Amino acid sequence: MSEGHTGEGGGREFERVAGELRARMAGGRYPLHSRLPAQRELADEFGVSRDTVQRVLAELKSEGWIASRRGSGTRVIKSQRIQSPTSSQRLGPLIGAAFEQKEVTLDVYTLTSESLDMHIRLQAERIRSREIAPERIALRVLLPSESLELPYPRALDAADAPRLRDRFRTITRRSTESLIHVLRDLQAAALVPSVELHIRHAPLTPTFKLYVINGVEVLHGLYQIVERDLVLDSGEQLRALDVLGLGATLTHHVQDDDPDSAGSVFVDTMCKWYGSVWDLLSEGPE
Repeated sequence: MSEGHTGEGGGREFERVAGELRARMAGGRYPLHSRLPAQRELADEFGVSRDTVQRVLAELKSEGWIASRRGSGTRVIKSQRIQSPTSSQRLGPLIGAAFEQKEVTLDVYTLTSESLDMHIRLQAERIRSREIAPERIALRVLLPSESLELPYPRALDAADAPRLRDRFRTITRRSTESLIHVLRDLQAAALVPSVELHIRHAPLTPTFKLYVINGVEVLHGLYQIVERDLVLDSGEQLRALDVLGLGATLTHHVQDDDPDSAGSVFVDTMCKWYGSVWDLLSEGPE
């Protein structure tokens, strides 16, 4: 393979494969308790080395997505859960339903743009295949300030802190750049007439993930802090405190005709909170 095992290329391939497998598990293509394809099949499908696939599987295992047992392969042991007052749902279909509207507005507050990039790329494929045809996409993303010393991810060995900090920033920048390119390509190809993307940074440590969808739905989920191994581009593993965003339980709230209902109040509160941070605390448009 020409991809290599270290450096920028290998890191990008690692993130690409890991992101796609997370998307398949979160979206239901690989449902709970199902078996993942063999390592050789994954390597052939993605055009990467077996070493990259092994590192990806090690990362997904440390995140709690999968478990391996000799003789029975690798199985999915976690899925993206959404707690809703009306039904059990997954994030992928909710985002997908939003993109089926003529106008899509999405306000996101998150630790990194990694999972957001994954979901937007899935919708971009639907647009390219002419399955859906939104006329306007307006996306605002709030990320923590790059100068902020975050409590997670945090290496248990202080000597590893610089490398772990670089890993976090690299993941954030890669996924943000991918997000920008995907949306720009949709507009350049005239597949979406109007595309707006604004990314700002706020001096806040995210303790929760927030999606405000078309101004009438909110997905909200607290980050769960765990101790786990994080995989560097080199393949080396570092023990660290980290948070689980993708795969954590989200609560789904919907605005209805009653302004005093629990759903309406929650959506209104989160919209106002987001607007206040965006207008008063966030640091200039990127």
